[in-house]
Parts: sequence; structure tokens; C-alpha cells
Amino acid sequence: MSLEVIILAAGKGTRMYSDLPKVLHPLAGQAMLTRVIEAAEATGADKIHVVTGFQSEMVRNHYQDSPYNDRIHWVEQTEQLGTGHAVSQALPAVDPDNQVLVLYGDVPLLEAETLTKLVAACGDSGIAVLTLDTANPAGLGRIVRNNKGDITEIVEEKDANIEQKAITEINTGIMAFSAAKLKAWLEKTNTNNAQGEYYLTDTVAMACADGLKVSSLTTEDEDSVQGVNNRLQLAELERRLQRKQAEQIASNGTTVLNLDRVEIRGHTTFGKDVVIDINVILEGDNHIGDRVRIGPNTVIKNSRIGSDTCIEAFSHLEDCEIQLACQIGPYARLRPGTVLCDKAKIGNFVETKKTVIGKGSKVNHLSYIGDAQVDEAANVGAGTITCNYDGVNKYKTHIKSNAFIGSNTALVAPVTVGMGATTGAGSVITSDIPDGQLAIGRGKQRNIPNWKRPTKKTD
Repeated sequence: MSLEVIILAAGKGTRMYSDLPKVLHPLAGQAMLTRVIEAAEATGADKIHVVTGFQSEMVRNHYQDSPYNDRIHWVEQTEQLGTGHAVSQALPAVDPDNQVLVLYGDVPLLEAETLTKLVAACGDSGIAVLTLDTANPAGLGRIVRNNKGDITEIVEEKDANIEQKAITEINTGIMAFSAAKLKAWLEKTNTNNAQGEYYLTDTVAMACADGLKVSSLTTEDEDSVQGVNNRLQLAELERRLQRKQAEQIASNGTTVLNLDRVEIRGHTTFGKDVVIDINVILEGDNHIGDRVRIGPNTVIKNSRIGSDTCIEAFSHLEDCEIQLACQIGPYARLRPGTVLCDKAKIGNFVETKKTVIGKGSKVNHLSYIGDAQVDEAANVGAGTITCNYDGVNKYKTHIKSNAFIGSNTALVAPVTVGMGATTGAGSVITSDIPDGQLAIGRGKQRNIPNWKRPTKKTD
């Protein structure tokens, strides 16, 4: 018997006060729905059905270039008539001989291990419910059990009496079924309830009426089944997830100087003896090598950082490749396409873009190096810029090995500075410099005698 997953993602999320569908709001850098899809994938499910409604096209377009797109069967719920109705929209595409797991696109921290156990608990009864015992059950459906401890029904709070509202075991919404039995039960649901909707939870009472024992699995991880209804809940879940991620990497050997002041928004792998200072953001897919030190207030996005590299405070790296033992910052900005070869150095207030900095080369201060190739052991002086853009096209600058670029040099691309060549400070270089030569391109200095400085005007 195979497993299919139905993810309900049709809600508008009015309490988010947003034009963005609720399930696309990000949690730690990923849409909530993406996290649910990943959990479904991890169960080994054969098929994943996603039921959309509000701004359905926007949700689908979000996954147009995703590796999951070919795995997802999209279903549109044109009217939002309750959870039972939403599931019924996907059921025609589900093999009746399979099991079905029902998840929610706004419950983003589900653990695949828990879901697998719930499916296993479904067994011969054809129905299993994931429950949680919580001190704050307000607003949630209550699990009603008989004297034997068997589940007899799930009562939504709006339909619950005073005694039922005192129950602290709640329905998480996560349920597993035999597809054939689920179809039969949903055909018998009605809207005779406080919300006038088709409840998926009505299947529990129907199963009991059929003489079946409703299986259950109780989780102790409240965060993993926490739904998001507003931005406050999303922010609270973000904080708990970030803390959990920081604790995890610290447990695996990374030194995190403040567990509450590091953000991992995506997937980052770490080598040994990495040190992360406060207010560091790791976004997208990153790899941090051994003995890397990351200074405070640094942002690293979609980059590979080689071992023994030191990144000083307030640096920003995006789509970069940093090789071994490099020095970066403080206040450095490395834009997409930057490659630093072994032992290269980028200093304070330096910006690079689509540039390779060769082994042992240095760009120490206040420079912009874009669309450039800098070979080994070159030194780029303070205030140097590559003039790579003529207003229409981009051009490349090539600085060869052991070249020395004087302070405040403007290299007007396309241009090549030869091996061992030097530019005089303040030069504007517009043509190639042969190997080993000194190039000076600046106006002749004039000293003006008897010149008087301006004085401050008085009223």
C-alpha cells in the first residue's frame, strides 16, 4: 500500500493582512508551504496533492521553477467550504487502495518521523489522528474520549459545550486515512455545525459509528504542529525555529557566541571549529569551511567560504566563492560572481562584482573592482576603481601578477595592466600597460601663488 499526501493550502489568511497567500509567507527563508512539501517528501510519499484557492495562480507560479513542481498535483478549490470539502477536491486523483495523509500549508514545522509514525498507526482502522496535550487549547478542536480512553469524536471549539472546552487534548489537524474509507465518510458529511462547513474531523464520529477504533498519536513537540494564523504567530515561530537551529549547529561543533542572535534562512553546512559572532545572517545555500571566523553583523548568501578564512564585521557576501585563508572586511561588499583565491585579501569599504582576485592579491581600502581579473600577488591601492560601464556595455579589466596599482587610480576598461607594472597615484589609465612599466595618466600640477582661501560671508 502506497502513501499519498494532500496538503490544504487554499485559505486566504485574512489575519495576515497581506496580498501574499498565507502559505507563501517565509519562515527562516522558506515559504511555509515549501517546508510542508519537504516534510511530505521525506515520508516517501508517492504523490503529493496541493489544494489551492486564494490567489491559486500565485501559489503555483511560486513553484514553477522548483524541483518539486513536477512532483505536485495541483488542485483548485474554487469555493472554501471547509476542510472536508477541500480534501474531497483532491480525492478523485487519489488511488483508493492507498493511504492518505492530510497536512496543512500553514503548519510549517512538521517532522517527517512523526508523520511516518502516524501513517503506521492508521493500520486496519483506516483512520489515525495526531493530537497534542496543551495548556492553551483555546480556539482548537478537542479530542473527546470515552471511559476506555478511545477517541469518540473531535469537537470544534465553536460547537463545544463547557465540559468539552475544558479538555486540553487537541486535534492538530494532521490525520491519516485509508483512501477508500475517507472517500466514503466524506460523502456523508454535512454542514450542520456552527461554521456551516464540511468538517474533515466529522470522519472520526463516522469511523466510530462503523465500529472502528480511531487510532491516535500524541506529540510532545508543540512547535512542530503550530499553525500560523497571523504575523505575530509567524514571528514567534521564527524565533523558536532560529533558536532551535542555533542550538543544533552548536551541538554539532560550531561556536555560536549568542544563540539568540544568529539567523539561518535556508541551508548551511559547517566545517569544524567555526566561530559565529552576533547578528550574523546565513541566507540560501551556503557552505562554511573549517576554522572560519565570521564577525558580527555579517550577511552571507549562497556562498562557499573556504577553510581558515576570516570575515570581519559588517561584511556582505552574495553568490561568492571564497577559497582558503582569505581575509575579508570589515565593511566589505562582495557581490555575485566574486571569487577570492587562496590568501586573497579584501579590506574595508571595498566592493567587488564578477571579479576574480588571484592568490595572495590585496584590495585593501575604499575601492570598487568590477568585471575584473586580478592575477596573483597584485596590490590594488586605496580608492582604485575599474570603470567597467560606458552607459550601455560592460567591459573587463585585467590586472596581471605582481602589478601595483597606485592610490586613486581609475582603470577605464577594457584595459590590461601588465605583469609587474605600476600605475602612479591619481592616474586615469585608458590603454594597456606593458609588463614592468610605470604608467602615469594625470594632468600636470600647477601651483598658484598669492591664492586666497574663501572666507565665510557675514550678514
